[in-house]
Amino acid sequence: MKAHLIKKQSIEKYVRRNAQSKVPFGIWLSIIKRAEWNVPNDIIATFNSADILGNSSERVVFNIGGNKYRMICKYHFGKAVVHLFVKWIGTHAAYTKLCNERKQYTVNVY
Repeated sequence: MKAHLIKKQSIEKYVRRNAQSKVPFGIWLSIIKRAEWNVPNDIIATFNSADILGNSSERVVFNIGGNKYRMICKYHFGKAVVHLFVKWIGTHAAYTKLCNERKQYTVNVY
């Protein structure tokens, strides 16, 4: 199934505020356009540095730009498309702080 990215504008907004992230997020977006996923493990097959979060959260963390940036997305496998909802974007250091506060399962900034 094709991936349908919800809130691409969130990524565009982040890139406008963090110009150095433009190329890494551009690469990520180009890969998403071609992605074919049927189960969560297909996400990992596409992005081998991504991590599926536990606690039945249906969330995935993408490592972007050589692990400089992190993005949390919620996924939902529908009948014909995989919906990917952007929930949080930040640096690796900001993600570490988020994890230390155990908020990676519930954060919903975007």
